[in-house]
Amino acid sequence: MAPRKPGDLPKPPTHLKPATRRWFADVCSLYELEQHHVRLLTLAAEAWDRCQAAREAISEDGMTYVDRFKAPRARPEVAIERDSRVAFARLLRELDLDVEPPAEPSRAPSLISNRRTT
Repeated sequence: MAPRKPGDLPKPPTHLKPATRRWFADVCSLYELEQHHVRLLTLAAEAWDRCQAAREAISEDGMTYVDRFKAPRARPEVAIERDSRVAFARLLRELDLDVEPPAEPSRAPSLISNRRTT
C-alpha cells in the first residue's frame, strides 16, 4: 500500500479545540482509517472536548451546589464529565488506537483488533 499524502488525510472538524484538532490530525497521519473510523474518531474528539469543558466548569463552580431545600446536590457537569470520559474510552477501544505506532514513519498501520475471539 502506498503511503498517504498529507492532502489525502481527513481534516479535523473546526469546532474542536486546537489541542484536540492536533490530536485528531496526528491520529489520522499515524493510522490508516476508513470513513467509519473517522466518524468514530470525531465522536471521540468531541467527547474529549466536552469532558474538558465540564472539568473547567467544575473547577470554577465546584462539584456540588445547595438546592432550594438546603440539600447538597452534584452539579450537572459532574455527570457530563463522567459520561464523556466513558464515551471517549469506549470510542478509543472501538477504534483500537492502543496499537503501537509504526516503526517506519512512511507506512501507516492498518487497524488490527486486539479483542480476544475466545
